[in-house]
Amino acid sequence: MSIVYFTLVAAILYLFSDWAVQRAELVAGRRFEHRSLVFFCILFALALTTFTLIGQLTSGNQGI
Repeated sequence: MSIVYFTLVAAILYLFSDWAVQRAELVAGRRFEHRSLVFFCILFALALTTFTLIGQLTSGNQGI
């Protein structure tokens, strides 16, 4: 069941990261030169924290 959680959260994080980059560009008033790097940093930081949390919450549930 945890694979479902990871997959759903990954999709949500992807969409949120894209929205965050677009919002930051709007506030800055320009398109970032290294847009993909900014996107990756946001996605990576969010994924590390949320995937760690999901892993800790589902560690007691090892059933398939």
